Amino acid sequence: MRPKYWKQATAELAARDPVMQGMIAQYREFALGSRGDAFQTLARAIVGQQISVKAAQSVWDRFAAAHSAVTPAVVAKSKTETLRACGLSGQKSSYILDLATRFDQGQLDPTRWKRLQDEALIEELTQVKGIGRWTAQMFMIFNLARPDVFPLADLGLQKALQLHYNRGRTLTPARMQRLGEKWAPWRSVATWYLWRSLDPIPVEY
Repeated sequence: MRPKYWKQATAELAARDPVMQGMIAQYREFALGSRGDAFQTLARAIVGQQISVKAAQSVWDRFAAAHSAVTPAVVAKSKTETLRACGLSGQKSSYILDLATRFDQGQLDPTRWKRLQDEALIEELTQVKGIGRWTAQMFMIFNLARPDVFPLADLGLQKALQLHYNRGRTLTPARMQRLGEKWAPWRSVATWYLWRSLDPIPVEY
């Protein structure tokens, strides 16, 4: 579902940045989407760590097919061998099982997360095994639709910034941060279009 702020965000980004204006015009039919399920969003983000979007989708499809339902209660009962057969590493398998158990036992409560500021939420989520800053930021973008998340550690974002703003040459984190500052408070939207410039098929966690 298109976030309520999307129209305003794209208009402001296009007005500020001609490069962004071109990307917004090219991918006008798409918008940020979410499946809306906190557990699945975090689980998909863990699956997608350090692999391509295509590979992550393939692993996720096998993972979903191996379970009667992708819910904490069902996944928490999975065996490591089952998860490994889906293409998950041993480490990611342990992360997924830990995440499912925490949700199933009520240690993670998504109902309170919407009230937290971005950095406070990142701090809470990164207490969970296997969830680092990048995974927390993916959750904030794709589940909570936070408008101003800028995941600088994301390899796709780095590649797109280099391609469109530095002729393909490497950018320092400080330079990328400065580039992002002109897109605030819509850095999630800018990031989404930068991702689209590399892969026109939208990601939905």
